[in-house]
Order: sequence, then C-alpha cells, then structure tokens
Amino acid sequence: MARLPYLEADQVAPEYRDMLKRNTNLHKLLVNSPDMARAFNGIGGYIRFKSKLDPRLRELAILQVGWLEKSEYEFTHHVKIGKEFGVTDEDIEGLIAETDGEPSKLEPLAKTILRGAREMVRELAMSEATFAEIKRELSDEHMTDLVLTIAFYCAVVRVLATMQIDNEPAYKEVLQQYPIPGVK
Repeated sequence: MARLPYLEADQVAPEYRDMLKRNTNLHKLLVNSPDMARAFNGIGGYIRFKSKLDPRLRELAILQVGWLEKSEYEFTHHVKIGKEFGVTDEDIEGLIAETDGEPSKLEPLAKTILRGAREMVRELAMSEATFAEIKRELSDEHMTDLVLTIAFYCAVVRVLATMQIDNEPAYKEVLQQYPIPGVK
C-alpha cells in the first residue's frame, strides 16, 4: 500500500490535470507535489520521446535497471512500453541470460549497454572499459542520453520502492512470463 495517496484529476488543480493523462499509480502519487511531478514528467518525456538514443536500446537499459533492482512496477511497465519500441521477447530473455552471466543472442552493443547499466546499478558508475566500448558505437549525445537514462531510472526505482507504489493489475500478467527472482 502506497505511503501517500493516489490523487485523481478532480483532486488536483486544473493546471496539473494534464499530468494524469497517463493513468498510473506513479503519476497519481507524484501529483501530491505537482511542480515536482511536472519536472519528473519532463525528464521522463524527454527520455521517451525526444532522446535520439535508439529506443530499443534505451528500453533494454531501463529494463536492466528494473530487473536488477527487482522493481516489479518498473520492469513490468517497461516490458509493455519496450514492446512499443521494438523490444522482443527474445531481447528480454537475452537480458535475463546476460544478467545471469549466461550467453544470449543479443547483438554486441546491446550486451555492452546492459553491462553498463548493471555496472551503474551495482558499482555506481560504468567501468572505463565498458564506457569506452559503448563509446566506439555511440556519439557523445547518445552516450550522455544513455548515462542519464540509466541514472534517472535508478532514481525512479528508488521512488517506487520508498513510496511503496502499487503495481496496477494489468501489468502483473507480465510477471507470469518473466518472474523476477525474489518478487512475489
């Protein structure tokens, strides 16, 4: 159960109701601080719709954060979002295999981006070697977008966990296909 209330559109000032067009528990909780919610939505919106980083690779990096942090909410939401941007079931299976140190059919750049996301989650930063390997394939702009995307979602999973935001029932079905170890 969430630690703060989920607000509906009629409970927020009219100028903030646009932030509830994505009818998720995350957004409903964040509008308890509407200006902060607007800033949060601005970064999230940029990452999803304006970043020039390949959207499939972006979503794989986000999924890696959610999987590694055992964030049911983040992982399940981004399985559905990722599929809108070209992530396949084989990609997700590859991510799980890579996380477990097993081989996958993912292409080298995707594998390295997943390693970079794991390093940022586990070690705070990407290693010099991983950063350099990704940098051989991505521009400075893409590298910046990738690092900020991973960092932003490291923050998002902490918000979800601290606020104890409930996952919506429609997303729970994803766990049947991809059960996260340690998540009920």
